[in-house]
Amino acid sequence: MSVSDEYLTYVLDQLECAGPVQAKRMFGGVGLYLDGLFFALIADDVLYFKADESNRPDYEAAGMGPFRPFPDKPNVMQYYEVPIDVLENRDSLRDWAQKALRVAERKAKR
Repeated sequence: MSVSDEYLTYVLDQLECAGPVQAKRMFGGVGLYLDGLFFALIADDVLYFKADESNRPDYEAAGMGPFRPFPDKPNVMQYYEVPIDVLENRDSLRDWAQKALRVAERKAKR
């Protein structure tokens, strides 16, 4: 897993629409935080947002799958790939990011 500086800069620029996102490199990827909430990650230059039953259908309807930290194993994480058309449209991206933030907030309260 790796994340290019160019892709990270692009994603952070796009996510300015959601607020002051902070990036932290970890395990070859990048964790994205807003207001202290871990709501997204980047791995292999792909953006993933936190998902649960409230927003997972959006990803599934767009044909997006979950993050698999080890492609050769069945393990998945509750982060789903953000469609490229969403990433490229700041209005859509803000909406999807806000949903992911609400998921992260609910998880943090547990």
